[in-house]
Amino acid sequence: MNKKLVTLAVAAAMAAPAAAMADAVLYGKLKLPAERVTFGSRYATGSILDCFQHNLTHYPVILPDLLDEPSEHLAHLRLHNGTIWRWNRPLIGFNADGVPHVRIEHRVVPAGPTVLDTVANAALYLGAIQSLLEEPTPPEAAIPFALAHANFYAACREGLGARLQWLDGSGLTARELLTLDLIPRARRGLLALGIDAQEVAAWLGIIAGRVRMGQTGADWQRAFVQRHGADMTLLTGAYLERQRRGRPVHEWTL
Repeated sequence: MNKKLVTLAVAAAMAAPAAAMADAVLYGKLKLPAERVTFGSRYATGSILDCFQHNLTHYPVILPDLLDEPSEHLAHLRLHNGTIWRWNRPLIGFNADGVPHVRIEHRVVPAGPTVLDTVANAALYLGAIQSLLEEPTPPEAAIPFALAHANFYAACREGLGARLQWLDGSGLTARELLTLDLIPRARRGLLALGIDAQEVAAWLGIIAGRVRMGQTGADWQRAFVQRHGADMTLLTGAYLERQRRGRPVHEWTL
């Protein structure tokens, strides 16, 4: 989970909201956090249970329902966790056979704006995380939590132009960091997972194109508003039309 926090800024920069609300389109690339929408307060130091203990300590219950379920279903813990929106949120769930699992909800990367973009976002992120898992030194040792936090909100404000501090202490724009480190790193990670090289090239090629053109979903929406005005009905119609064409967002025109 810590590795996800380290890379969250780059995820925010390269996959800025594909379905932004009007205020995000006009004034920024990601909505800044309210009280219960949070980057977190520190890295996990023991296990993922740290997050659930933090919930109990720092967030009062706002849905005091008495749920008639067996205690082993952890219904109240799951309900409470559902009212706290970390950008990386641990979730406890159960499959159809009732077997429990823990998963991480990666909430920064949005759905879209096209299926191609969604899969490309996932390829970059999963490949980069896999590569970081293979590093002898965990990335959180090189990037203190406060710096990861600052990187994330810089990316929220400035998108691909945000200047971010990386593992070697260098300060690069998100665009430079993706080109010089994260895309090659993701390629290595995906290949290590046994993904076909041509498929890796195709998905990461979409990310490279987005970086080269400097156009994320939010960039396109903001440019559309600048040209056509803040008509959200018009924007939504144009958005849907371009989605149906099946081309990635960096190829969209106004």
